[in-house]
Amino acid sequence: MTFGRSPFLRPRPVDDPAVRLFAFHHAGGSSAVYYPFVRHLPADWDLLLLDLPGRGRRAARPQHDDMADVVATAVADVLPWVEDGTPFVLFGHSMGAVVALETARTLEGLGRHPRWTGVSGRVAPLHPGVGPVPLHTLDDPDLLDVMLSLGGMPERVTEATDFLDRFLRTVRADLKAVDNYRPDPARSPLCSPLTVFGGTQDAWAPASAMHLWRRETRGRFAQKFFPGGHFYFLDAGFPALAGQVTGQVESCLDVVDAQVA
Repeated sequence: MTFGRSPFLRPRPVDDPAVRLFAFHHAGGSSAVYYPFVRHLPADWDLLLLDLPGRGRRAARPQHDDMADVVATAVADVLPWVEDGTPFVLFGHSMGAVVALETARTLEGLGRHPRWTGVSGRVAPLHPGVGPVPLHTLDDPDLLDVMLSLGGMPERVTEATDFLDRFLRTVRADLKAVDNYRPDPARSPLCSPLTVFGGTQDAWAPASAMHLWRRETRGRFAQKFFPGGHFYFLDAGFPALAGQVTGQVESCLDVVDAQVA
């Protein structure tokens, strides 16, 4: 399958994959954060890393600051890749967890059912959240301090003024979309299995609160935690996360295959 200029980074394209894994980045991030995944996933999986507008492969596109627009963009990007019947799964970290969940929900409504959805580093949609004020309302110095404290970006970013200004605009718009996200409490849960991932020392997504994701699916639910903070998976943590994602997905595929048999 080929398209024109794609919003996806595909580190290792697979033409006839056993699974397509779509991954959605965090606020202020880009597809590049997941590139190391490809070294630790099965060789017959096709990894598609989405760049939302305003960064990476879509740096010239105006970005969205409303979650409905973010999700609509993600759904439109994913849809052409799920029409051929190849099993597909979704994964997102932090803001990407919301994008993955709502993209999965929308796709199910369109009759395209993911085999599994993974969410990471984000409290459940109906959780009241953490922090005294919405992050997008902080002034630039305070917002930068929060972003640096979370990890996931080098401190030397403060030395590049042009890049820093662009980053703060990008992350502020992303955070506005997240902060103003208000899902309908009466909406239907997913049909597909859902796994929650997190860091045991993540103050922004406390392990003790992650069980609230259970209400987001009628399918199988699991929780997996790793040592570390908000970006627990970076660097040496990627193999462990990839191993758990692979195991969770393969167990879901085995259940479907058994039911078919």
